[in-house]
Amino acid sequence: MGNYEGNGIPPIGSVNKKGQVYTDPNELFFLSPRTQAFLTGSEVIKEAVKRASVDFSVAYPITPQSEASSLVGELYADGYVGDYMRGESEFAVMGQCAGGAFGGARVFTTTAGPGTLRAFENFPMWAGSRLPIQVVFTVRGVNSPLSIQPDTLEIAFMLETGMLLWHAETAQDLYDYILKGYIVAEKPEVHLPIGVICDGFFVTHTKDMVMLTPENKVLPHYNPYASPVTCMDMESPPVRLMRDPFVMKSNYISYMTHASWQLEIRAAIERSRKHTIQLLDGLIEVENPDADILIVGSGTAVSQGREAIRLFRDQGMKVGLVKIKTIRPFPYEEIKQATKNAQHIFVPEFNIAGWLAREIKATIERNERVIAGPHVAGGMTMPPEVIVEEIEKSLALRGKKEVIHG
Repeated sequence: MGNYEGNGIPPIGSVNKKGQVYTDPNELFFLSPRTQAFLTGSEVIKEAVKRASVDFSVAYPITPQSEASSLVGELYADGYVGDYMRGESEFAVMGQCAGGAFGGARVFTTTAGPGTLRAFENFPMWAGSRLPIQVVFTVRGVNSPLSIQPDTLEIAFMLETGMLLWHAETAQDLYDYILKGYIVAEKPEVHLPIGVICDGFFVTHTKDMVMLTPENKVLPHYNPYASPVTCMDMESPPVRLMRDPFVMKSNYISYMTHASWQLEIRAAIERSRKHTIQLLDGLIEVENPDADILIVGSGTAVSQGREAIRLFRDQGMKVGLVKIKTIRPFPYEEIKQATKNAQHIFVPEFNIAGWLAREIKATIERNERVIAGPHVAGGMTMPPEVIVEEIEKSLALRGKKEVIHG
């Protein structure tokens, strides 16, 4: 085995077949020099996977993630990804990803919109099987009539799957979340699948400046034998969770088995919290926390909120911002603290359902302060003026501007 440890995992400091050095995550994320690049979000996905020591990736094209899955295929051709294949459908892709993860591989895939819904049954199966698969959701419209444009409705469907869910605002977030996501998801006390979410087209197809870690440094190799559930090998047969007959029977023991396991999955999400806080510098980011009016959002709605704040600032008005980085774990206490002084809380969203506003209303005291909106859906843009108009209309600011002077 040469440089490999007794479990066959190459140690930190050793070199892979492409000459990349397995590097301590903290060194890679916080100490290594970064180089600026002007990339689309899809190209950012490629650059992150290139440094992620991915063993196995399965692809099935669906707009707007098709380019990203193709670029990962190029990485495979160049020797940066262990194995790569195309699935028969999105449902098949997620089952094949599960097979790779059951066998101890670090797995990566992407999907979007209708692909997410077609694959959906697999996601709670991943969580229940404690498979730390990473999937990038490049979210888009899912409802009829057909739309391929940006829409975050599918996130609402993902909330109770048992997955970790991180929502990137920018291409930089997307790059960092992909790499850091593996480190959190693979912690033995966590060991859950993770969905890294970006808003389709707004992030995937626009170019932005991104600071990249060195190309010759990669994440440590995944160690499947640190899993809380036995890795599938010659001694541990497939479908290991279902091999005990009582689980298949409709009786009290079966009910308790399933109930306790679902509770354990949610406890694992909570155990991810401390690791996520350390790697992402907190679960939220706050600007002007003492303002009477706050804009609270996730994803690219945050960027539009920043611009709305700038427009208010030009008028001599003070408005605050809360950026939510992770949806699961949800930053309950952080949001309570950040919003405690606010009189009015606006939640702009790129979906019609208002799932984030509902989460916030369920979290804070005096939730009548939460105004769910503005909403745009089906791929419509949300110019910052729309947020400004919503705030002015809701609060009749033309007559009450004293509320937000500061």
